[in-house]
Amino acid sequence: MIEVTRRGVIGGAVAASAVGAIIPAQTRAAGPVASKQAVGFYHYNVGDIQVTVVTDGARSFPLPDGFIANAKKEEINAALQTAYLPPDNVTIYFSPIVVNTGGKLAIIDTGYGPGAATQANSTSGLCQANLAAAGIDPKSIDTVIISHYHGDHVDGLLDAEGKPSFPNAEIKVPVVEHQFWMDDGEMSRAPKGRMEGLFKNNRRVFSGEILKRVATYDWDKEVLPGVTAISTPGHTPGHTSYVIASGSGKVFVQSDVTNNPALFVRNPGWHASFDQDGKMAEDTRRKVYDMVVADKLLIQGFHYPFPALGHVEKDGSGYRLVPIFWTPKL
Repeated sequence: MIEVTRRGVIGGAVAASAVGAIIPAQTRAAGPVASKQAVGFYHYNVGDIQVTVVTDGARSFPLPDGFIANAKKEEINAALQTAYLPPDNVTIYFSPIVVNTGGKLAIIDTGYGPGAATQANSTSGLCQANLAAAGIDPKSIDTVIISHYHGDHVDGLLDAEGKPSFPNAEIKVPVVEHQFWMDDGEMSRAPKGRMEGLFKNNRRVFSGEILKRVATYDWDKEVLPGVTAISTPGHTPGHTSYVIASGSGKVFVQSDVTNNPALFVRNPGWHASFDQDGKMAEDTRRKVYDMVVADKLLIQGFHYPFPALGHVEKDGSGYRLVPIFWTPKL
């Protein structure tokens, strides 16, 4: 009988690395070395509605001070290491979705946009390239649905030249969200730094041709047939999630109810620095996740790892994301 021990495994690994070090270079495989991942899109069906997850990429950065307002760095690092992620480093994923209702072709949120993809060493702004890989022409999208006014959700409304990325689309936005960011009084009271920058960026994006195409929508009503807007404020004043339903199929599109699940699904009481009202965001998060758990709903998360789809389970004082299994069959 073969006995597996930690000492044996480690010893074997050391021996293998030593052997590898003395193999002459000319005897090694000459296959090409990849410099980037394959294109990223994933289809699934919700009744008669087809959803295509189209990744905009991800960004990794050193864990900053104050990233989570009510958690210490050592607590954050412990959560990262529990999820087998490196400490002192945060990765944020971005996953817009395309919704094909049969009568309408819509995209929910847009990513950072192709302008971001042109920056040196960029790993975001990939949505347009992945749309093309999925066979989806941006000109064929007739509706853009925006969940809230943060750059990773709205900047992709513009291409690298500042023109509309979706030239034939109506742009539907939450009425509460739009009123807040377009209010000159709110802008004048915005604190210096991040909030001031958000106002300036939103005024840049929502101007000219983009602003002409904007139509507002209300919560608890259909934005499109089969797509209902759900009030989930806290992250921003008008932050919106969605329920996509067709036949017996249903998925909850949570937008930014949580960010990286290793941190914020596990620890729903943590207040991210980018949540405008941390306590309200927490209350929303717990309410949404308790509902999703009770109803056993599929959940689509903009900041979940690609394809950003799974189920949520209650786990102690927090929750646990159970990602879906990839399948080639629709």
